Amino acid sequence: MKENQKKEKIRLRVEAARGRHRELDKKLADPGAFADQRRYRQLSKEYNRIAQLMAAFEEYEKLEQTIADDEEIVAGSGEEELVELARNELEELKTRRQRLEEKLIGMLVPPDPNDDRNTIVEIRAGVGGDEAGLFCGDLYRMYSKYAERRNWQTETLSSHPTTVGGFKEIIFLVEGDGAYRAFKYESGVHRVQRVPVTESGGRIHTSSATVAVLPEVEEIDIDIDPKELRIQVYRSTGPGGQGVNTTDSAVRITHVPSGIVVTCQDERSQHKNRAKAMKVLRARLFDQKKEQQDQTIAHTRRSQVGTGDRSERIRTYNFPQGRVTDHRIGLTLYKLDSVLEGDLDEIIGNLAASDQRQMLEAEMAS
Repeated sequence: MKENQKKEKIRLRVEAARGRHRELDKKLADPGAFADQRRYRQLSKEYNRIAQLMAAFEEYEKLEQTIADDEEIVAGSGEEELVELARNELEELKTRRQRLEEKLIGMLVPPDPNDDRNTIVEIRAGVGGDEAGLFCGDLYRMYSKYAERRNWQTETLSSHPTTVGGFKEIIFLVEGDGAYRAFKYESGVHRVQRVPVTESGGRIHTSSATVAVLPEVEEIDIDIDPKELRIQVYRSTGPGGQGVNTTDSAVRITHVPSGIVVTCQDERSQHKNRAKAMKVLRARLFDQKKEQQDQTIAHTRRSQVGTGDRSERIRTYNFPQGRVTDHRIGLTLYKLDSVLEGDLDEIIGNLAASDQRQMLEAEMAS
């Protein structure tokens, strides 16, 4: 894209944002705006984001004027010392302008409204039998350690342990500022290559687990008609403490229109299991709604450095080589042990940066 076209696009987008800023100013000044505190916080956040954009654009315009003045001096026939001073200054000013342009374009990309939400992570065993279940347990531990490093809280919502350790499935909640922003890049198929503990011949096996990452949603975010729910209670099965397997505390909720089924049996209390199951159901319905919306727009905001499809192989954990490879960005790290201990910052940081570059390109192309 030519430089003048880029500048004109930035100017037009900022002018549109300026109009939105005036609109928000009126809405926030309305005494009735305080009635819905949640909505008020959302509007205030958008208002402040646009204010920062306008301030950055003002700085950009001043810089453009300074560059134009210096270029005029250099092109003129003024004092040689003044011309040399302007020429030397121009190089630094143009570098600053490029950085500021990139910053402005980044600010023009609408943020993912779900980024600051808590997140629900679902890990399921894939190909590999018992070894896949053990790998599920490894991933759960890795994510728990990562959350601990970020001072986020985790809570198990549902789990189905295997007899040899690990899980057929485990669903857990991560509570913390920006939890979804970090975890959303983990959706997809994770593959492990190692010698299973059950393998006597020392052969390397390949197993997999599927990870789904959903933003936590509140009741007001999605409307669920109780008449569309089929709720069953039954006796818990599998490992559990005293009382877990002896009462009808397990809950299975089926959302009839979508066919989504959620079960929860971890708690002794039927009421607690039902509350946890509803939390997962809301998240899945919200995610389904988002998927349908994304299919109707050309440039999806939910790129997640790839399709975000849970059938897409995104990462390989190779134990013999101590290697972790993220296939979406071609990143390979030889520090498997530390990654499994929750050291995910480098991987997630690179994924976020790649995602940002894709969105910037899409923003300027649109």
